[in-house]
Parts: sequence; C-alpha cells; structure tokens
Amino acid sequence: MFDTTIAPTALARILDPVVLVSESGGPPTVGPIRGAVVVALVALGAFFLIVGTVGLVRLPDIYNRMHATSKATTIGAASILLANTAYFGPRGAGLVSLVGIVFLFVTAPTGSHMISRAAQRMGVDFAGDVTWPGASGDVDDPTESDGTEPADD
Repeated sequence: MFDTTIAPTALARILDPVVLVSESGGPPTVGPIRGAVVVALVALGAFFLIVGTVGLVRLPDIYNRMHATSKATTIGAASILLANTAYFGPRGAGLVSLVGIVFLFVTAPTGSHMISRAAQRMGVDFAGDVTWPGASGDVDDPTESDGTEPADD
C-alpha cells in the first residue's frame, strides 16, 4: 500500500549538512530541516528588527531609544546572519556571517554605550522624572579635572 522505504538520496537531503546541488544543475537546494531552521531564524530576526524599529519610533528619549535599537536589532541582525550561516554552511559566506555576528556583538553595545555617555555629558535629561542612579547633579566625566592629582603609592 505505502512504500515505507526512503530513497538514499531523499535521506541524504534530509540529513546532509551541506547545501545540495540539484541534479539538473540548477540553483542549490537545501533539505527540509535546514530550510525550516533558516526560515525560523529569518522570521525571528525580522521580528526583533521590527521591535527595535518600533522602539526607535515610539520610545520617549535617547536612552530608551538607544536601548531598543541596540538590543533588539543586535539580536535580529544576528539571527539573520545565523540563518545565512545555516544556509551556506560553515565555510565561505557562512563563515563571513559568523565573523559578522562577532563584530556585531562587539560593536553594537560599545556604540550604544558611547552614545549614552555622550548624551549624559551633553546634559540630555531622561523623559519624565527619572534621574541617574545616585543623581547628585554630578556627571562622571573624566575630562573634567578638579585639579588634584591621584596619589602615587
């Protein structure tokens, strides 16, 4: 009634970790598991990018906007780059995507921290009645010196 055997080529397409080339010489195809992983990662990345964009538009001040864009878009872009790695494999374009993820996780938090520090030094206030932790009006600015030299031991 039903043929329960799986052809070796069909099983290889399901389990093969590399991108398969179609027998007709057409564009490369991927197995269903890898295809599902790629689609899931792209959907996850698109979701986080949309959340970051909505946060950029809707949140009230630079600190909140920076938080939304740095966190959500980092995860979103990393998910899409990871989908690229899942599609192309660990070599070639996939390796470039892995390197992109590393640089993204190094540069995005650093950039958002620098934007926050610059806004603090420029005197940009929080929205509402929120203040800096331990707010006494002092801004932690190492460029402003009080004329005292640090003691040498």
